[in-house]
Amino acid sequence: MSILKQLLELRATGKKGIAVLIDPDKVHDAAQLHQLADLAVENCVDYFFVGGSLITTVNLSDVIRQLRSRSNIPVVLFPGNAIQIDPQADAILFLSLISGRNPELLIGQHVVAAPIIRNTSLEVLPTGYLLIGSGRITSVAYVSNTTPIPDDKYSLAACTAMAGEMLGLRLMYLDAGSGAETEISGRMISAVRKAVSVPLIVGGGINTPLKARQALEAGADLIVVGNALEKDPNALTGMATKVYEWNEQLALKGK
Repeated sequence: MSILKQLLELRATGKKGIAVLIDPDKVHDAAQLHQLADLAVENCVDYFFVGGSLITTVNLSDVIRQLRSRSNIPVVLFPGNAIQIDPQADAILFLSLISGRNPELLIGQHVVAAPIIRNTSLEVLPTGYLLIGSGRITSVAYVSNTTPIPDDKYSLAACTAMAGEMLGLRLMYLDAGSGAETEISGRMISAVRKAVSVPLIVGGGINTPLKARQALEAGADLIVVGNALEKDPNALTGMATKVYEWNEQLALKGK
């Protein structure tokens, strides 16, 4: 089953998923990456997202290769620009930064990347990317040269996502950015969830089981955790457990 179909199934059934975001710049040694990969397998993580706003190392390919050697978890590219493409991955989030007005990240980088991606077997996931304010300027806001949607402008985010769906984008991704001071509020997630029918991915600032559960309850179909795991990989267990509990409760209701 394609990754898009998997995400559509989450949305249709009410089940939830979890992805681990790995920034190649922050992988300091193979042992660290292997530990995280093994924990992801133990905790039934659905996807690895690999990429970052600015990658200054040349180990993207190596990171993907090592993840593949440790697990069968699908690897999805989360590119900050057109050079973050690797055919070893399963899919690529073809991100359009619809919360900003930088033409390079609305279509410019996509034009450069399109012929390269066409010559790979990567599954292309057209994704509306909305950056939400998190209390400080994050790397993605600075590098993308865009202003995040203020965290209390719920209708603005909802209408932006709505427009993205009308333009044909198949997924929506709400992100507070790597290392965000605060997670995206439940009210913001809920507003966007009500505005669109496509699967909703939420990341940034989710670093505790409570925050994971709140994002799920607000309407996230897939939560993304990353920065917290750089400090404590074992934190994954608590957050993945919330996804497992949600799906178990859903299964019991269906019986």
